[in-house]
Amino acid sequence: MVNTRRRRRRSKIRKTQNQNNPTTVVEDSDQQSIESGAVIGSNDDLLTEILIRLPVTSILGFKSVSKHWLSLLSQTHFTQRYDKLSKSPGFFADNKYVPFDVENPNTPPFRSLDPYFDRSGFDILQSCNGLLLCSPDLRPEGHIAAPKYYVFNPTTKQLATIPPLLGGLKVHKTIRFMGLAYHQTDCPHYKLVCIRFLECFGEFLELFQLQTYSSDTGKWKISVESFHAIKPAFFYQGVYWNGAVFWGPYYQNYLYFKLDVEQLQTLPLPVGLPSSQIIAMYFGESRGHLHLIVRNKYQDYSLHWNVYEMLSDHSGWFVKYQLQLDELPGAFPEVVSGYGYCDLHVIDVVRGEEEENTFLVLRTPEKFITYNVHDKSYKQIFSFSTYSYMDPSVFHRYTETLSSF
Repeated sequence: MVNTRRRRRRSKIRKTQNQNNPTTVVEDSDQQSIESGAVIGSNDDLLTEILIRLPVTSILGFKSVSKHWLSLLSQTHFTQRYDKLSKSPGFFADNKYVPFDVENPNTPPFRSLDPYFDRSGFDILQSCNGLLLCSPDLRPEGHIAAPKYYVFNPTTKQLATIPPLLGGLKVHKTIRFMGLAYHQTDCPHYKLVCIRFLECFGEFLELFQLQTYSSDTGKWKISVESFHAIKPAFFYQGVYWNGAVFWGPYYQNYLYFKLDVEQLQTLPLPVGLPSSQIIAMYFGESRGHLHLIVRNKYQDYSLHWNVYEMLSDHSGWFVKYQLQLDELPGAFPEVVSGYGYCDLHVIDVVRGEEEENTFLVLRTPEKFITYNVHDKSYKQIFSFSTYSYMDPSVFHRYTETLSSF
């Protein structure tokens, strides 16, 4: 009983001392913080839950904290989880970076591609789930050469050189399409798909060959020895989605190539839209969804659009969004041209992490704007100093990815 009273008395004395000495309280708090930090730092599961919520720039910086953190942040389990939550903060317009959020713009992934390559003058050919396919057009002296192709991760600055097709310049002159296929889970080893022209086949057909390159093997191989396509055959804006490379229905040949079985198959069109009457305004992928926007070539330019989404089994399309953009000419008068038609082009369809955050990126003759498909709000994100034509092939979405190759 006496010992119990003594212990209580000592406890009261310590509490009184701590109240009278704030330094002791601070030291105790610091000690608890250190102990809590040690607990978090030693628990990989808890640490992962915290780190996957941080900006990508922080993740890259934390790799230098320790060997343990470098190992943790480089593991496939972590990078795949992080990439599922990653965002597309902007896009490249002819190698110029344009952020979607002009009020809170993120840091551009690079000012120029040139420092990352062995010489200047590189172009982005395609963007695919965070990786870029790049290539030069001309040698410094201006003579056309067999081009080199590179795969570049603008987030981590990792670069890979693709070995050339066998045959040198003679073979490279026959290339009609070069595209990238990559996805963090269903195609973790990126692939390139190349279509080569072989010869004309009769009056209405052309003969082509399809080759594929895999980063897993580091080699090219012939996947389809030959196939026919209707003249004139253009393989334009290839898009990787759901295990296949699709070519937009811009011309008469509607095809996609399934990578697992290495087979070409026919791309279906939306029901009720004859192929002879449609013009594709947009064809692309976002957050695991393939989208198509078309219009009737025999009707006047309209601001009433259907955004189609492809079924997961590739069998057809359904209408995902019905858009009426009649209010845009009032806010952006340049949309109505001097000839009376609407000069408005779809650059991208960006699905949000939450459905209500889905928006379109549109181009007028003078501006880039975003249009939310749900609340119908719009905002200008970039203005041109002078009008200049920009081919749709120069626009490429930027997606953050920690994946390495």
